[in-house]
Amino acid sequence: MKDSREGVGGGKERLVVAMSGGVDSSAAAWMLQQEGAELVGLFMRNGVKVAAHEVQKNSCCSLGDARDARMVAAGLGIPFHAVDLKEEFRDIIKYFTSEYSKGRTPNPCCVCNRDLKFDRLLRFAEELGAEGVATGHYAQLELVEGRPVVRRGVDVRKDQSYQLFCVAEENLARTRLPLGGLEKSKVRELATEAGLRTAKKADSQEVCFIPSNDYRQLLKQEEVELHPGELVDTSGAVLGTHEGTEHFTIGQRRGHGVAGTEPLYVVELHPHSGRVVLGTLAEAGFIAMFVDEPNWIGWDPPTGSFRCEVQWRHLGRTAACELEASDGAVNVRFDEPQVAVAAGQGAAFYEGDRLLGGGWIQSAERAGLSLSDETCE
Repeated sequence: MKDSREGVGGGKERLVVAMSGGVDSSAAAWMLQQEGAELVGLFMRNGVKVAAHEVQKNSCCSLGDARDARMVAAGLGIPFHAVDLKEEFRDIIKYFTSEYSKGRTPNPCCVCNRDLKFDRLLRFAEELGAEGVATGHYAQLELVEGRPVVRRGVDVRKDQSYQLFCVAEENLARTRLPLGGLEKSKVRELATEAGLRTAKKADSQEVCFIPSNDYRQLLKQEEVELHPGELVDTSGAVLGTHEGTEHFTIGQRRGHGVAGTEPLYVVELHPHSGRVVLGTLAEAGFIAMFVDEPNWIGWDPPTGSFRCEVQWRHLGRTAACELEASDGAVNVRFDEPQVAVAAGQGAAFYEGDRLLGGGWIQSAERAGLSLSDETCE
């Protein structure tokens, strides 16, 4: 899917490229330059200090990443800026820890895309007189009659369309995603041919403000008050104790320390009482979920119910469902019970490979016996 656009007045398209210091954003910048776009590179500083031993764990946003981004920009001959977004990232960290305190599962990368990469950077682009922004996301995007149409990336193992479900349509209309039609192996090949210093650099694999890849360390660092309590089964029988509900997520199968005749999953979290409910696979299935803050991309949903697929985890599989959308809310009913449907996660709706939009999961209806809040007190 090629998306060639002209700049204001028919001249060169002027874009701000989010450069993370990795191969993807470097290759995206090179490709757009080859198309004739006028570029400005930008690196987002998150203010998180990365220890030397953590830099080796495929971290991102480190001083080394900033240096790589700057050197790639210099090699391409484009202006480069490192923008201090420490305070903005502090807001995302607060959101992250707050969600765990509420027994919810946060989705910081999607929030970062919505609030920073495809919003704050667009405002920065406006200040520079640029038409829009570009990133190294693996998703396909084109304008159809002035509205953005987003599809999954060709490389299904790297597809990042899910992470765009909450980005405003008007912001996506001013976005370029040049890598969406390529396999990751091809991107590295192009980067090597272009002589980019990041061509063989390992991919980052964690949340940028958790370089250790252990969110429990962040909770401790942020002095989050934990909610210790009991591990119980779906009948209320006590199976053990734990140090905090914040250490669990819905659908978690390992790490709870309880052995059973069959695998046990976390099916409910109750921070107010400290109870973590474990259930069998049959008890862990969800049949419906309630989604709020719907964001539709490139189309308007029909009145009444309609069918589509829904994905609620990055690189997770989709599930067939029926949606009924109303102002500010969407009711989703699965064709078959699904596991690990957690409040706080993002729900992205698809028709085939097209991203229709999405929203935030507020609650889910479990197929098995459900303990009420009163039962858990």
